[in-house]
Amino acid sequence: MITFYRTVDGKMTRLPVYSEGCWVSAVCPSEQEIRYLIDELGVDAQYVSAALDEEESSRIESEDGQTLVIIDVPYIEEEQDEKTILYTTTSIGIILTPANFITVSARETLIIDEFADGKVRGVQTHLKTRFLLAILLRVATRFQVYLKQIDRLSSATESQLHRSMQNKELFQLLGLEKSLVYFSTSLKANELTLEKILRGRIIKLYEDDQDLLEDVLIEIKQAIEMCSIYSGILSGTMDAFASIISNNLNIVMKILAAVTMVMAIPNIVFGFYGMNVVGFEGITMIVPLAVTLVLMALSAVILARLGMFK
Repeated sequence: MITFYRTVDGKMTRLPVYSEGCWVSAVCPSEQEIRYLIDELGVDAQYVSAALDEEESSRIESEDGQTLVIIDVPYIEEEQDEKTILYTTTSIGIILTPANFITVSARETLIIDEFADGKVRGVQTHLKTRFLLAILLRVATRFQVYLKQIDRLSSATESQLHRSMQNKELFQLLGLEKSLVYFSTSLKANELTLEKILRGRIIKLYEDDQDLLEDVLIEIKQAIEMCSIYSGILSGTMDAFASIISNNLNIVMKILAAVTMVMAIPNIVFGFYGMNVVGFEGITMIVPLAVTLVLMALSAVILARLGMFK
């Protein structure tokens, strides 16, 4: 779907038709809409193709008066099989042409929706560089928000593991660990792209733009640091719970071994009693039962003192 927006009286306003200088937002565009971007708006076909590739790494390049900025943005998805929440990333392509500011994405993202709904103040669609930096700042902020959510979710899942120790909680922690790997990779790629923009060789930056871009870089670096810290904590938590589960299994096996040893005594006693051996003719059933119970009790006491039932 392609929609057009322009800042009118300080508010983001949706336009019914295309207007030069507006913001063109293409979300999950159809083949016809892709042809419109290429043929009518003159966007480079390779730029559109790269922007729609979700596996495309964050980068910036410029050619023939058009500049492509691909940035990784976070989003949340739920795995139906394990019913776990997974945080991952997708790419958004931002194309700056002499006439328009164009965003292209293969899926709906909260970042674009926030700008389209006017939730981000101070955005001027005709100030392309400032608009680009506003999106980058929003992306960095969204990364930090999701990282805090991951931290809270991991703490809640850890508390549940203390009580239940089920596979569901372990799958959730594994999903969060994967999420932090995705975030770390995307944040570092975004940082490299921002540093290229900061040099000012591809996109001309004014003094205010440089200050804003430096703020964005600070936010990105903070997000990378948060990601590293949370990843270390979560990795340590997973290792600790793996050791706990292994230790619990060893305890169960130890108790079962002790019970097996005690339960083996009746088989031994009655095995002797059932043999065709001279000397057992006058022995009644009470004698082997008494011997069995005494030996079982004695074995149980010895094993208990050795800590085999703990």
